[in-house]
Formats: sequence, structure tokens, C-alpha cells
Amino acid sequence: MKKGILLVNLGSPDSPNPKDVKKYLGEFLMDERVIDVPLWARTLLVKGIVLNTRPKASAKAYSKIWWEEGSPLIVLSERLQHKIQEQVEAPVALAMRYGSMTIKLGLQELVDKGVEEVFLIPLYPQYAMATTETILVLAEDIRKEHFPNLKITDLKPFYNNPDYIKVLSESIKKQLEGKEYEHLLFSYHGVPERHIRKSDITKSHCNPSLSGGGVCCKTPSKAHEFCYKHQCLEVTRLVGEYLKLEEGTYSTSFQSRLGFDPWLQPYTDRTIERLGKSGIQNMAIVTPAFVSDCLETLEEIAMEGEEIFHEVGGKNFTTIACLNDDQAWVDLLSKWINSWVEANLVTA
Repeated sequence: MKKGILLVNLGSPDSPNPKDVKKYLGEFLMDERVIDVPLWARTLLVKGIVLNTRPKASAKAYSKIWWEEGSPLIVLSERLQHKIQEQVEAPVALAMRYGSMTIKLGLQELVDKGVEEVFLIPLYPQYAMATTETILVLAEDIRKEHFPNLKITDLKPFYNNPDYIKVLSESIKKQLEGKEYEHLLFSYHGVPERHIRKSDITKSHCNPSLSGGGVCCKTPSKAHEFCYKHQCLEVTRLVGEYLKLEEGTYSTSFQSRLGFDPWLQPYTDRTIERLGKSGIQNMAIVTPAFVSDCLETLEEIAMEGEEIFHEVGGKNFTTIACLNDDQAWVDLLSKWINSWVEANLVTA
């Protein structure tokens, strides 16, 4: 069976034009695994309120970070794809969960090249309903409907993989060289607390509202296989250990939230404000829920976050870039891909 690789990232509007942004937001927010409420309520919220108010503001934000080549997330994902293709023999395609670069088009590209078995790689270190799960569910639906003879296997969340932790940690270390900082903030994308409870396969372990992750995030459980908050806290812990960070000089927070339901805390914007008010003059921030820089890292963190920090008296705000197409990251993904191809050639 001929093997192929499909890298899948979040997605982006086709342009920062409000019309394109509205179309993109509509697809994104109507996903039942992003806003997991009944269809009627989701439709009322998204089409009745959000899409009538948010596209212009979001378009303005996208305009701030848009590159000459296009959306940063798309451009960086394409660079990653091309570099990986140089190191693996199997064809490598790229798709997005939302937007015009669909998973169907990505699978079709591979099938047209004779691929019969696909290694699908969600470009997310941690598992979450609104990221990994929605990609895998949609990919399987598309396979059943359009490519019934295609076999798909997927890369499992790699948040605690020692090689990944090393690559991430070394990237952070390199970008902090020569920089003054008193506190390193690990900011992860937020999700509603109910997502954590819904992902708890034991139905009895998780209590995401407990401060700092509480006992549940630190107590071994089968629930951790699908617990986004545990996996985020674990990345922070493992990187802290690798870099030998002193306790109290680093912490975890969660950015971006929508609506009035409780989301994972502490919130990044309030944490930045608190750090600045506490007398921290120099801080750095890293966003390990993303492997590619995007609106949430380039605008929400690097621009809005820095503005908040300066407003409360902070001096130096260092934003650490995502792994993007860093060569060590390319090498690691290529290693995982080649290992999968070799293992499946043996068992085919």
C-alpha cells in the first residue's frame, strides 16, 4: 500500500477582508466541537450575534498580522510541509480544518498520487475536542463518503514526548538568550471548562475549575489521555524541568475566550496584568498549544499582551515564536513520519 502524509492545521480566512473573515468564522464557530451547545442555540449565538458584530473587529486584527505572502499560519504551515517533503519519500500534503484548504482536498491530492494509506498528523501537541477531535472526526466522515478504500491512521498527541519537549525547550532557550526576563508565562489557548468534563472518559476524574489544575490534573488517570488541561500543565512542568527553571519564575495561563461560560483559568490577559502590577518589569511568553504562529500568537499575545503589560508598568515583553519551520522541529516530524512508514512497510 502506497503511503502518504497529511498535515492538518487550524485554518485561516482567504484574506483579511471582513467578508472572508465572516465566512471563516461562520464555519469555525458553527463546529459543534468548538461551540458545543444545541444547534438552535449555536445558530442563534453565531449567526444571530457573533457574525453580525465580530467579523469587522477580527478582520482588523488579521490585517495587523497579514503577510505579503498571505496568512502567516498558512505560509508557515506550507514552509513546514515543504521542508518535511525534502526529508521523506512519501508524498506530504497540507490541509486545514477550516477554510478553503479543506481536508477533502488534501486527501484527494494524496489519492491522486496513488496513496492508499494516510498518516494524518494534527498539528496540535495536546488533545482537545476543538482541535484534534474535530479533525479526526471530520477526516473519518470524509473518508467514508469519498474515499472508502483509503486507510487513515493518526499521530497521537505528543505533548509529553521527550523528543518534542527537547525541541520545544531548546527553541525557548535559544530565543531567550541575551534577553532579560523575570517570569516566563506559558500561555495555552483556552477552552470552556465543560469541554474538559466532556472529554473525561472516566466521567468522574476531572474538575477543571480547581485552582492550578487541582489534584485531578496531577493524579494519574486514564482521563489524562484526553484531558487538555492536564496535557497543557504537563508541557509546562516538563519544559520547566528541562530548562531547570526555578519555582515561581514561570506559570501557566489560558488565552482567548468567548461567551459567559467559565473557561480554563487563569486567563492570560489578567495574568499579564497581574504580573505587571506585582512589579515584574521583564517577562517572556510562549504559546505551546500552537506549533505555527497565527492570529492568537501574533496579535492577541505579541500586540495586545504587550500593550497590557506596558499599561501596568511593565518594561520588556518578549514573545517567543512557535516552532514554525524550525529545523529541529522539521527533523523530529520527519523522523516520526519515516518511522511510521518503515513500520507499516514491514506489517503491510
